[in-house]
Amino acid sequence: MDARMDYFGNALAGKVFRHLNSANKLVADSTLPPATQELVKIRASQLNGCGYCTDMHTKDALAAGETQLRLNLVAAWREATVFTEPERAALELAEEGTRLADASGGVSEEVWGRAARHFDEDQLAALISLIAVINAYNRINVINRQPAGDYVPGQFA
Repeated sequence: MDARMDYFGNALAGKVFRHLNSANKLVADSTLPPATQELVKIRASQLNGCGYCTDMHTKDALAAGETQLRLNLVAAWREATVFTEPERAALELAEEGTRLADASGGVSEEVWGRAARHFDEDQLAALISLIAVINAYNRINVINRQPAGDYVPGQFA
């Protein structure tokens, strides 16, 4: 599969990416645990069918010390026993925040309440922002049909 265009080489797209990357850096530097951040990115990317981001974030998570077992179970996190309660709350919020069109009320009070029990206000702001940013990256890559599989951890550092 080939990308529809060289989005990464386009000048306007480069400006868009700089802004998305700046927002992503603010989240990355927040107190939201890095492992939770990667799990959320992976789960949203799976839901959106973004192979490029799924490839990137599973490889980045492995390089950062995440276990293969946990990565294998992200898609089935509800049935898995390897995730903490805060991680489960973040994954649940990521799912509802990614599937906004599937729910008439958006993110439910129950899901928000579970997340709010585990994260302070700054971490919740980071989590909301992370969900928004990864969904933007996913949509760019899915619309452009960006091929997956060749990402090398740290290549955009």
